[in-house]
Amino acid sequence: MKQAITYELLHECKQSGARRGIVHTPHGDIETPIFMPVGTQATVKSMTPEELKEDVKAQIILSNTYHLYLRPGNKLVKEAGGLHKFMNWDRPILTDSGGFQVFSLGALREITEEGVRFKSHLDGSEHFLSPEKVMEIENDLGSDIMMAFDECCPYPSTYEYTKNSMERTTRWATRCKKAHKNTDIQGLFGIIQGRIL
Repeated sequence: MKQAITYELLHECKQSGARRGIVHTPHGDIETPIFMPVGTQATVKSMTPEELKEDVKAQIILSNTYHLYLRPGNKLVKEAGGLHKFMNWDRPILTDSGGFQVFSLGALREITEEGVRFKSHLDGSEHFLSPEKVMEIENDLGSDIMMAFDECCPYPSTYEYTKNSMERTTRWATRCKKAHKNTDIQGLFGIIQGRIL
């Protein structure tokens, strides 16, 4: 099976372990390390795509699954030809899973093994995100690099809470992998938030 995303190592520092390389995606190559502008709601505020390319030399943009799901909606973005066409960006796009955004809702959300039930910060409507639902949304958006759904620990967190959160995130990553449909054109990456001691 052809992988949507591959990494080519160009150089590794033996002392620090730092690496320089190229991430190959369906919408172009990304030289690492890289600065990634954030276009949370499918736009980098106050900058045009041309300015991002010519002035900033951006090779990739980050967009947010949670925000795009709530407004304008993943189905609308899909009907518009996917996130690349929707935001007039022909280079790679990474979508984060929305895990941090639902975590930040505090009292407006409830985390369970199945997923997260929450109230929209926009209008108070109720929603449910599971690993499977997040994969459906990210597949609809059509980003090159999709992040698996994760649970973010609050600060401070106990060792036990952090361990349980990490294990849940790992189980959710397995569910994300099973639900991911466009494996030949979209790469899926896992994430673990960690904890400060």
